[in-house]
Amino acid sequence: MKSFMVRPKVYFYDTVKEFAREFHLGQGDLLITNQFIYEPFLGGLDLDCQVIYQEKYGAGEPSDDMVEAMYKDVKKDYCRVIAMGGGTVIDIAKLFALKNVSPVLDLFDGKTAVEKDKELILIPTTCGTGSEVTNVAVLALNSRGTKKGLAQDAMYGDVAVLIPELVKSLPFRFFATSSIDALIHAVESSLSPKASSITRLFGYKAIEMILNGYKIIAAEGEDARYPLLNDFLTASLYAGISFGNAGCAAVHAMSYPIGSVFHVPHGESNYAMFTGVLNNYMEIKQDGEIEKLNQFIADILGCQLDQVYVELEKLLDQILPKKALHEYGMKEEQIEEFADSVIENQQRLLGNNFVFLDRDRLIKIYRELF
Repeated sequence: MKSFMVRPKVYFYDTVKEFAREFHLGQGDLLITNQFIYEPFLGGLDLDCQVIYQEKYGAGEPSDDMVEAMYKDVKKDYCRVIAMGGGTVIDIAKLFALKNVSPVLDLFDGKTAVEKDKELILIPTTCGTGSEVTNVAVLALNSRGTKKGLAQDAMYGDVAVLIPELVKSLPFRFFATSSIDALIHAVESSLSPKASSITRLFGYKAIEMILNGYKIIAAEGEDARYPLLNDFLTASLYAGISFGNAGCAAVHAMSYPIGSVFHVPHGESNYAMFTGVLNNYMEIKQDGEIEKLNQFIADILGCQLDQVYVELEKLLDQILPKKALHEYGMKEEQIEEFADSVIENQQRLLGNNFVFLDRDRLIKIYRELF
């Protein structure tokens, strides 16, 4: 039984220029990025590679129609894909490294084999997705009103590159949503029945690094994040290793309809569901791995075990204020509709729940957070 895998080689560079020089970016490369990233970091290097700016094909998170439109605009053959961006760019790039990209829905429906035939280099510009070390790509399937993940070993990157310079200009809100996403990756994967002592080693360390960083930021202000950016990038990678092996669960599954329908940033929609799911786990089972994890978090926060989620939310609210679901535009009549969508489309994630959550329980969680 396979219990652990880390596929990409991991490189650290202080600057983008160092990376571009050592990896010899040029002909035969397809660079997927954003113009606001390319121009300040790569614009003066006179690179002879094909460049696609993701934002020209739509704002927000990746979608099936975005991928199709981008793929139509690829002008020449390429043998190496380089992604420099957030989760949207990285997830899209994983698909562009495959032998067959279009129609993309056929990949997600299992009608087309997932075969990789290009080298894939992944460079995150946020502190949260961990996608650079996972085999998962998540798209909004707009025609179906939901999100869905595709997870295949062929979608691992060959190389992951961490460059702290890239996240220095990240606005605080994007730092907050992405790093909270990393925290939730670490928590969910540490509670997963697929977790092992090795995956929890990475997950727990990510939780510790992120929460300790948040404590400093909460005490000293937003600018206190700058000396901590390398820690947050590393924590995101650790969380990615953890969930890349053990998986995420109901928090992600239940956040997908919120993100897809109301275009809420991924980390923010996850945070909206986070403690609501954990509290419902605790109503069903209070011992085992969740008790160990809660004690670990309580020790970091310096609080009593029975107050851990209250104190956790107090800290997180200083980083990203939590909203009720109705504040995003959700209607009460959508509660059952979203629960049914989760059951129909997110079994890949629901199988990683700490305890089984049936339809009534999903409805209860949505209603409590509404």
